Amino acid sequence: MSFKFFKPLFDSFSCSWQESNIEQKGAFYSYVLGIVALLWFLWLFINKSKKGQPQLPPGPKALPLLGNLHSLDPELHTYFASLSQNYGPICRLWLGKKLGIIITSPALAREVLKDQDTIFANRDMPAAGREATYGGTDIVWTPYGPKWRMLRKVCVREMLSGSTLDSVYALRRRELRQTINYFYSQAGLPVNIGEQMFLTVLNVITSMLWGGTMKGEERANLGAEFRHVVNEMTELLGTPNVSDFYPGLDWFDLQGVTKKMKVLAKRFDKIFESMIDQRQKMDRNAEMGAGVGQESKDFLQVLLKLKDDDAAKMPLTMPELKALLMDMVVGGTDTTSNTVEFAMAEIMNKPDVLRKLQQEVDTVVGKDNIVEESHIQHLPYFYAVMKEVLRLHPALPLLVPHCPSETSSVGGYTVPKGSRVFINVWAIQRDPSIWENPTEFHPERFFENKWDYSGNDLNYFPFGSGRRICAGIAMAERMFMYSLASLIHSFDWKLPEGETLDLTEKFGIVLKKKMPLVAIPTPRLSNPTLYE
Repeated sequence: MSFKFFKPLFDSFSCSWQESNIEQKGAFYSYVLGIVALLWFLWLFINKSKKGQPQLPPGPKALPLLGNLHSLDPELHTYFASLSQNYGPICRLWLGKKLGIIITSPALAREVLKDQDTIFANRDMPAAGREATYGGTDIVWTPYGPKWRMLRKVCVREMLSGSTLDSVYALRRRELRQTINYFYSQAGLPVNIGEQMFLTVLNVITSMLWGGTMKGEERANLGAEFRHVVNEMTELLGTPNVSDFYPGLDWFDLQGVTKKMKVLAKRFDKIFESMIDQRQKMDRNAEMGAGVGQESKDFLQVLLKLKDDDAAKMPLTMPELKALLMDMVVGGTDTTSNTVEFAMAEIMNKPDVLRKLQQEVDTVVGKDNIVEESHIQHLPYFYAVMKEVLRLHPALPLLVPHCPSETSSVGGYTVPKGSRVFINVWAIQRDPSIWENPTEFHPERFFENKWDYSGNDLNYFPFGSGRRICAGIAMAERMFMYSLASLIHSFDWKLPEGETLDLTEKFGIVLKKKMPLVAIPTPRLSNPTLYE
């Protein structure tokens, strides 16, 4: 502490000092020096106490107010990976007023997702997410606690359990067979694989949600509308928003993100209201004996039954019911269809992998039959391909950011309460110290090491880990395997003349191919009736 700080104070009294006697001057100097000594002691004490606390993780120099926003690269997963190379496996950057913590090692990911799972079990909800999910009442954004556990139980036990998924297999089969028929009708012509798989998965999910409620053309029209709205919603959810970086500006919605999301959410809500109304009318008719012999229950029936359960300790509210529908539609479409598209691109880039897959599926299914979901458990090489695709191209490369409920310590550094914690699973699953030839598409590596999706091994956890691990793993696994096996079994695939395969990624809340995969299908089964 510099004595110059007190110079103006002495100058203001200089005239009077010159007229005072030596004793008065000595008393005054003693008084001031006493204050200086006290302040010096307090400064030493404060700094000593700070030294006892872990520091924030290292990171790039931040500008006032902006933080590090000016230097962000749109491809956040690769930008964060480069930061970790410069600053270590845990580093920080300032997103305006929001502190971001980046984790890029299995050991530190374990500290967050396993050792301190309860502390880091909450989410840092963006303004767009809040608007899209009825105030954050869904399974993704609801804070960890009794309400979240209830929602998780509804999803895992009632909606996405093995027995429930088995009961609606006919719906998945119907939609996938329609897609195979469409590709057959386009034989010899270029088709956009990702776009068609998006519509397929979307139709599967909406059929599972309210399969018996809609028929024919009405369902087809709704699928087209959903695709448009889902694409816009995921774009908004991935848009950097000033309201998230400067919470005090949230009310102003300077970029209009909240306003745009509100419009999209209302379109969904209108559809949800219509489906709920139709389903309730059908159920009332069934109770009166007019609906005997209808299809097995869809998810909407399950949710409505839970909502009307008066004996439940924590009944499901209508906003929570709609928010779960939103999770299924928005969260289950892009992730699965993009992964299938990445898989097809990687397979077409490796003809030897394609030959092995076709040989395996031909042995199990044969060319005079069609793939059924019961076949997929007998296709180990397909499982290895699925795992390798999710290693190289995890659907959510940074997972969903975590938010500590209290200040904690990770890797010897302080992680303050309320910070946004990014787990860069994309970088961990490409770490050359863990994976041999990490950027090479090599499914055989999963025969040598039996990694799974449990999240117990933090070298490989494409669906996350801990309490907030993805609730839809079983559904994603079935849909991916069934789709990929059907595409590989039914057709040979090649690029249009003069085209080259581009595997470049585009970052977003969900990882996508930068260039859509357009390929030409050629039927390979023995009988045209197998494509009906």
